[in-house]
Amino acid sequence: MDFDGDGKGEVVFETDQAGGAHCCWVYNVVSLVPKPHKLFDLGGGDFVKDKDGKMLIWQRIGGTNGYTSEVAKPYAEQVFRVREGKLVDVTPEFCGKLFSAGNEDYDVWSRTLTPENIKKLQAAKKLGPAGDVDVEDIVSALLSRAEQRVFCHQYDQALADLDLWPESSRDEMKDNFAESIKTYSPEFAARLAGAPLSK
Repeated sequence: MDFDGDGKGEVVFETDQAGGAHCCWVYNVVSLVPKPHKLFDLGGGDFVKDKDGKMLIWQRIGGTNGYTSEVAKPYAEQVFRVREGKLVDVTPEFCGKLFSAGNEDYDVWSRTLTPENIKKLQAAKKLGPAGDVDVEDIVSALLSRAEQRVFCHQYDQALADLDLWPESSRDEMKDNFAESIKTYSPEFAARLAGAPLSK
């Protein structure tokens, strides 16, 4: 597969990182030109070509832990291109598609995050796997949409989503959210911690 657009294919290895459980793989991408060298490792993803024949890598990134079961864990999409042998996050280029009708995640958010369901979430006494299970889908949708907004650099909208959380545990949830997002968006994590967001 030609990841970097130089006309020469790279070699892709799959490395098992689950000790033989056959569930979790890392892709190691190696260029053979001008001599063999590793370009990057990637923890899964869908490899597709854009209309110009250039490689895109769509990757689902897990979000905030502790508020849902593993089945309903929040996640969002990141999109990468390879430039000069490195992965470059180009997610903002695809946010129009990610936030439009017909996109599966967007349609789930639209169906789930209704005013009635937000009220139901805000009235929940305890959130998390041992809490009110009838709001788990709402929790997952809300945190997933907020994370997707962060990847799209829609910081004000992400904060507005997080502010829909029940007030009694909102600060704790924002701390957890900041911790889960800081690798991908240190600027938004800092904003949740009270620092002003740079333009």
